[in-house]
Amino acid sequence: MELWELLAREQIRHTVSAYAVAGDSGRVDELAAQFTDDGVLDVSGKEQARGRDQIVAMLARHAANGAPPPGDGDGVPFFIRHFVTNIAIQQISRTEARAVAYFAVFTPDGPDHWGRYRDVFVPDGDRWLLQHRTARVDSSVEGGWYRRTFALVG
Repeated sequence: MELWELLAREQIRHTVSAYAVAGDSGRVDELAAQFTDDGVLDVSGKEQARGRDQIVAMLARHAANGAPPPGDGDGVPFFIRHFVTNIAIQQISRTEARAVAYFAVFTPDGPDHWGRYRDVFVPDGDRWLLQHRTARVDSSVEGGWYRRTFALVG
């Protein structure tokens, strides 16, 4: 394996992690920065955002719609945590990489939804960024954040 490929693979893993950490921290601008300027985020075929501004708008709207009202529940602050695993970079060249991964999302109530990412990465300066991410939800918990958030979508 050549050095450029090792560097690309590590940068791709960094982008995957930075996406999850930024999203879980509510920093949707940082999450959107993991995409190219015209990058696409496709959520389970239900909704698609193209470009960083649309990605920020979509995620900010869902954060507001899906979170329970303040004071609801047992006093535990609402949070979302994405766990991403089995990142498999299946194809890679100097101009594009394709990868898959599994994810599981937890809230204070426990497991909420889980599924797969299908990603296309491209080099952008000294980084490899998402050009297209499809987040395919395999299943979700009745009454959970995901179902509240996407109940009215598509």
